[in-house]
Amino acid sequence: MTQRVFGITGWKNSGKTTLTERLVTELVSRGWKVATVKHAHHDFDIDKEGTDSFRHRKAGASEVAIVSGRRWALMHELGSETEPALGTILARLAPSDIVLVEGYKRETHLKIEARRLQGKDRTPLADNDPHIVAVAADHPQPQERLPVFDLDDITSIADFVEQASGLKGARSA
Repeated sequence: MTQRVFGITGWKNSGKTTLTERLVTELVSRGWKVATVKHAHHDFDIDKEGTDSFRHRKAGASEVAIVSGRRWALMHELGSETEPALGTILARLAPSDIVLVEGYKRETHLKIEARRLQGKDRTPLADNDPHIVAVAADHPQPQERLPVFDLDDITSIADFVEQASGLKGARSA
């Protein structure tokens, strides 16, 4: 089975996370199994000081898995290693119908660009990225050559993602 990957990209405060969240909800409601990858540009920690797993990491464990009857997480300390490539992360995911990737502006998977008036930068990314195949915006895009969706039209955006990623034909196959 080919791993289907579709991205949501854009500048800071462009609406990427909200669009990703709403797309996940819509695609799951249509019966698809969806995984996500979120790129963070800053130091982040999902583990808090005082927890057992935090203590394990601080003691020097390179990987810590925390497991319960409801979910599990694996934390990997990079130390002096470089940030792993998106492909490395994708290879570690369990099978799904589609992986939605938030961020990763410079990767070569198909992407939709989110644009908001409140975005940190309004320079169109699509002008220099042939992998951006559509735009979702909260304001008119009269000069845009790509398909443009209203940022709130999740039904149409999900239809587009199904078509562009090959999900649409996967069910009938």
